Amino acid sequence: MNKKILSLVYLVSGFAVLFSLWQIASMVTKGELPTPWKTMSVFFEMWADPFYDAGPNDKGIGVQLFLSLKRVAIGFGLGSLIAIPLGILIGSNKTVFNILNPVVQVLRPVSPLAWFPLGLAMMHVSDKATIFVIVITSLWPTLINTALGVASVPQDHKNVGRAFGFSRWKYITKILLPSSFPLIITGLRLSIGVAWLVIVAAEMLSGGVGIGFFVWDSWNALSLEKVMCAILIIGLVGLLLDKMFSLLQKRFTYAV
Repeated sequence: MNKKILSLVYLVSGFAVLFSLWQIASMVTKGELPTPWKTMSVFFEMWADPFYDAGPNDKGIGVQLFLSLKRVAIGFGLGSLIAIPLGILIGSNKTVFNILNPVVQVLRPVSPLAWFPLGLAMMHVSDKATIFVIVITSLWPTLINTALGVASVPQDHKNVGRAFGFSRWKYITKILLPSSFPLIITGLRLSIGVAWLVIVAAEMLSGGVGIGFFVWDSWNALSLEKVMCAILIIGLVGLLLDKMFSLLQKRFTYAV
């Protein structure tokens, strides 16, 4: 069977299982959990006019999703700009590694929600505090994988640089980065997943707009159908973001 057709079969089968379990859960809870069919009806209604804007607390799902993706892009981008150079420094210098590794291990496990009050105290604006939380929580996978990739550059490759008298910059661009790039991409792939995971929780705290706020607002309005729709949208967007970096991993070629 053609691989694309087989992949489609697997996809349809997976969602069939999901919707079946969802239907059973709805029956067990005696309708407390909305059925898939009722939820999908609301889902298509939401996407009939996704970009309407009727005021601060009444925006279409497309507007909410766009604003969340914008925050994620800014936070992820800033986090990457910090994580990659710092990861290169940590991975290439044992003294720096010994100094900074304990700090990284202490800060890395801190819950995203614990950072929000600190971000709010510094930024004084909830939107900027949300981006701060994304930056501080999403940079760790990229930093760690970058450091690991740099530290794992084969000694033969380093010897080539020395033999040809490469300058520091040429060594970084021609040997170090190409050799460590696959692990850097893996780190970026993990980081975008963390960023998208964090945005929902952060927007629940910050309020205003965004897919996270939409979930909380829908719950307060007792619209579980919209909550379930938002969960589906969050999952599908997360899948697309992961696939984007997965394709980048597969298609990227490098030579030293």
